[in-house]
Amino acid sequence: MRASLPSALLAFTLAVPLATLPPLPLAAQEIVRDSLPGQRLSWELVRVPGGTVTVPGADGPVTRTVESFLIGRTEVPWELYDVFYLRLDVPRDQRSQVDARARPSRPYGAPDRGFGHRGYAAISLTHGSAVRFAAWLSERTGHTYAVASEAQWQRAADLAAAGTTPSASTDADAARARLDRIAWHAGNAEGTPHPVGTREADALGLFDLLGNVGEWTTADDGTPMLRGGSYLTRRDDLAPTYRERQVPAWNSTDPQDPKSRWWLSDGPFAGLRLVRIP
Repeated sequence: MRASLPSALLAFTLAVPLATLPPLPLAAQEIVRDSLPGQRLSWELVRVPGGTVTVPGADGPVTRTVESFLIGRTEVPWELYDVFYLRLDVPRDQRSQVDARARPSRPYGAPDRGFGHRGYAAISLTHGSAVRFAAWLSERTGHTYAVASEAQWQRAADLAAAGTTPSASTDADAARARLDRIAWHAGNAEGTPHPVGTREADALGLFDLLGNVGEWTTADDGTPMLRGGSYLTRRDDLAPTYRERQVPAWNSTDPQDPKSRWWLSDGPFAGLRLVRIP
């Protein structure tokens, strides 16, 4: 079953007034809007305060200090990714001249897998595709965008996930109920991703940081890590520490040799959420 996209959330990409978006929780530090020159596309970012985090290291957990940064309020939707991959920022008669190494090739089959396109998170993306997209967006906007480091993503998740795990102040039932309200997971998603921003915002004012689609990050040693779980992840496994490393099964049906560096033929759960360095 496809979920419909509330008209309020179209503000992410259609540049309608900020007032139509759901309000930010008090925990949010600052909200910034950015846009793509020449396109009627805009998006919001939330400032994440700096701090220390614990992330996996080669020899066990390590502590990292993270400087303040901005993070997308939602996962990157198809409307924005389409401009990059379909070369919509280039005059039609010049699109065939764009360096094929700099933009994604056409995937085999529909990239959205029929789940939905307008308002849905871009999926089936490789880590390399996410890195290239961030570089392109940086060039187009004049701001520094990047795939989040694992430490940056962990910092945002630690602040965002308040109330989603049992603690001295939150019992197990309340934690599960809170998680259900902010995340699409295997128990409530009915086997499909959903439009961005259709669950409640989390404690940081972000949507879908946990669940819906996984989000590429880069670990300390440069290894791509998919964070946050997806619509296929069990609720009991969905937590700020959830991480996945790409395995061959994510691209097993790609007929190319070598496999596509842009698309995951069997990874309709892999998306991205960018960070911006102020």
